[in-house]
Amino acid sequence: MFLRLLFVLLIALNMAVGAWLWLGQDDAHGRSATDADIPPLKLLSERPAASTATSSSVSPSASIAPAPAPAQTAAPVAAQTLPPARPNSYTCTALGPFATQVDLRTARSALSTQAVRMRSRQEQTTQSRGWWVHLPPSGSRDRALEQARKLSASKIGDYFVVSSGDQSNTISLGLFKDPANARKRRDEVVAGGFPAQMSERTETVPEYWLDLAIADNAHFDWHSRIHSGVGSHSTGCF
Repeated sequence: MFLRLLFVLLIALNMAVGAWLWLGQDDAHGRSATDADIPPLKLLSERPAASTATSSSVSPSASIAPAPAPAQTAAPVAAQTLPPARPNSYTCTALGPFATQVDLRTARSALSTQAVRMRSRQEQTTQSRGWWVHLPPSGSRDRALEQARKLSASKIGDYFVVSSGDQSNTISLGLFKDPANARKRRDEVVAGGFPAQMSERTETVPEYWLDLAIADNAHFDWHSRIHSGVGSHSTGCF
C-alpha cells in the first residue's frame, strides 16, 4: 500500500516538473510573454545606433514647407464712367392772384399732372378802396358843424360830419370807385368856395399765387383748366 502511494506521488511530481518546464520557459519554445498584437519592449541600449540617430534627428532638407500664399484677389473691375446727365430745361410760370385759398387749392389740384414742381405762396399787397373827397378837419366840433351849414347854404348836399376816429371833425363829401368821378365832385365843391381835397383810400390785403415749373417739351395749357379770372407771368425757377 505504501509503495503504491509513493509511486503515485512520484508520477504527480514528474508531471508537475514537466508542466513547469513546458509552460515556464517561453524563450526555449519561441513564445512571447506579451500579446501577439503588441510590439515587445526593448531597452534603449538594445536599439541599433543608426536607427536611433535617424529617429532623433531631422534632415535639413526636410524643413517644413511654407504655407501656400493666399490667392490674389482679382482686381476690381473699373467702374464704367457714365456721361453726366443733362439737366432738364424748365420754364417757370406764376399764376394769380387768386382771391381765396380755396381758389388756390382748386387750381393746384387741376394742374398737378402738368407741372414738374409746384409751390403756393402768399403775398401782402396794397389795394385801393376808392377815392375820398372831403374838407380838411376843423379844430372843433362846433366849427365843423358851422362849415356844414355853409355847405347847405351853397346848395351843396351829400355830406356828413365825421364825429370819431382819426378823421374826427372832418366833413366827408363822398367815396368814389372811379377817380374821374371823385375829381368832378371835388371841383364842384371848390367852385362853391370850399377847400375840398381828394385822397385815395387803401388797405393791405393778402394775395395767393401758384408757381409752376414746366418742362420745355411739355404742352402746358392752364387756360382750359383754370376759370378763376387770374393771369400769368414768368417767374424765377425754384
